Amino acid sequence: MHDLLIFRNAKLLYQALTHRSYVHENPGAGEHNERLEFLGDALLNFLSGQYLFHRYPEKSEDELTRRRSALVDQKQLARFALEVGLDSLMRLGKGAIQEGGYRNENLLSSTFEAVVGAYYLDNDCDTKALKKIIEPLFDSVPEGVVASRSNIDSKNRFQEWVQKNITKNPPEYITVDDGGVPHAPIFLAEVIVEGKIYGKGRGKSKKEAQKAAAEDALIKVGVG
Repeated sequence: MHDLLIFRNAKLLYQALTHRSYVHENPGAGEHNERLEFLGDALLNFLSGQYLFHRYPEKSEDELTRRRSALVDQKQLARFALEVGLDSLMRLGKGAIQEGGYRNENLLSSTFEAVVGAYYLDNDCDTKALKKIIEPLFDSVPEGVVASRSNIDSKNRFQEWVQKNITKNPPEYITVDDGGVPHAPIFLAEVIVEGKIYGKGRGKSKKEAQKAAAEDALIKVGVG
């Protein structure tokens, strides 16, 4: 058993493993894990920032921010969840299981965050105890993976954030001609999620404007 799953308070671990769909089908199952997921997300952002700050003293703030996003994005956290062995332990509703929930990156990453939050609470809110567990997982990610994924196109990065935090539907981009001259037009793009504008950007092509809008959105939601 992985050290992250060793708890003094077993109820905390069970809560961290319990998805909303399981509680919906089993009303007496107790509380689902979404509050713990919120806490774990904050802790992972802090620990990954601290880890990268010390590991890469030569990197700029922008590069560290991109690497942090790569280190704790949905895909990577899902891999951590599999490494720890959470896939077979998640408490899911029958519908979620039938839809392949045990291999669903969103469910895996969310459960991993919840377990991190629960472990922190189970260890009297001691970040040092959590750090000893989490940093070896960070160390296990090849340098090439972090570096390459930190350079993922901003539109893909924003879509990953949206699908993790808001909706599975991809962001919508609206692009219009914003002036310029016939041979050198300027385009304005807006990126919209659930009817709300998250970012705006300008460029010499529609693609460039959409990329700028995605970068603006990433900055505004705090993932840089």
